[in-house]
Order: sequence, then C-alpha cells, then structure tokens
Amino acid sequence: MDPTCPSECIYNLIPSDLKEPPQPPRYISIFKATVKDDMQKAKIAMKTMGPAKVEVPSPKDFLKKHSKEKTLPPIKKFDRNMPKKPAVPLRTDHPVMGIQSGENFINTNAANVIMGVAKKPKPIYVDKRTGDKHDVEPSGLVPKYINKKDYGVTPEYIRRRNEELKKAQEEYDRYIQENLKKAAMKRLPDEEREAILQGLKKNWEKVHKEFQSLSIFIDTIPKKIRKQRLEEEMKQLEHYIGVIEKHKIIYIANK
Repeated sequence: MDPTCPSECIYNLIPSDLKEPPQPPRYISIFKATVKDDMQKAKIAMKTMGPAKVEVPSPKDFLKKHSKEKTLPPIKKFDRNMPKKPAVPLRTDHPVMGIQSGENFINTNAANVIMGVAKKPKPIYVDKRTGDKHDVEPSGLVPKYINKKDYGVTPEYIRRRNEELKKAQEEYDRYIQENLKKAAMKRLPDEEREAILQGLKKNWEKVHKEFQSLSIFIDTIPKKIRKQRLEEEMKQLEHYIGVIEKHKIIYIANK
C-alpha cells in the first residue's frame, strides 16, 4: 500500500512484491588499524591549540583589591642641611651702573677700516636679463685646470705604454729581419700598399653601388642568390681593407 495515495486509490489494489535491492557492504581498508596507531604515536603534547593539560589555579592566588594599581616611589626624608638655591634679588636691589670705558670707539673703528684689507667681492655672473646671479667658480667658466702643475704633461701610464709598444715593435722588427734572411721575405713598399688599399676601396664602392641597385622586393631565388653573393663580396673586401689599414708594415714572401 502506497502511503502517499488515499485508501480508496486504485493503485492500492495492486500487490506490491517489489523489494529494495540490498546495499553492498561498506569498504574498510585493511590498513585502518596501522594508520590509527601511527597517528597516535605521532601526536606529541604542546602541538595542539594549547597545552595538553592545564593546571587548575590555586584558590589562594585570587585577585586582591588594589593589586594592579601603580605604587608611588618611596618618600625621601627631608634634610635641612642640603644646599639651597641662590635667593631671588630684592625689589630694592639695583644693578651696578655708571661704568664707562675710556676707549674712543669711533676712532678705533675708523682706524680698523683704514688699516684693514678691503674685502674682495665674490665673483658672480648673470645668465639672464632678469638678473639671476650665480657663482662663477662652480660654473666651469674659471680656467682652474690649466693652472695645475701636471696640465699638458703626458701621464705616466701613457709614457709607459708607449715605451712598451716601442720595445714590442723593435722586437718584432728584429724577428722579421731574422726571418727575412731565412725565408727571403721582403717588405711591401708604402706606395704599393696604398695602391692596393685604394683598389680595394674602389672595388668595394663598385660592389656597394651594385648592391644599392637591387630591387626592393627580393621574391625570386636568383635575386636572393645575387644579394647573398654581393653581401659576401662586400664583407670580404671590408676584411681586407681593415687588415691593410691596421698593419702599416706588411711583409710578403718572394716567389
């Protein structure tokens, strides 16, 4: 019988043989006891939200009246023999007056001005028509550095470096002279070196002009190959020019 239906409902005449299916047993891990024992062993006192056991306060330690009030410092005993402060001057007391000096301050000041050295005015400069004044010394307008003792003198480290370069050049020339005798090398004349350098520069200008005349859109394989070839030629010529300009003395082997 369905409890939701009234007693005269037709559905109550149908026998209800339906039964609820049995529920499966609940899963229980076989390691439950082991985990529980481990958790109990890992628990240590004072690792909770407070002490594991709190001592009950003693009934004798109750809060007493006026126990939290501030106490006054101890009273010092008054001693009449302590030194006293100086007395306040009386109303009838008057300061000492009428003392005059025999020095003539007008003549003294006049003599100090006449004999003293005149104070030099502070050098300033005006950079605007409105009259803005600034000190000259920190502005950089005063030639202070040319008055130094070492102004215009070659520094010691530059002289030392020049001497080292000179010695290195002499050793290199000596080494080259020895190799010249052995390998029969000769020095490239300056005129020939300059002619080679100018020729390389003209070739670079020619290749550069050809590179500048390329089309804007490099969309085909021949154009890409030509551009790559011109870039490689310019890079090689720049390398040769840099080597010749860097080395003033060049030796070549006799053929």
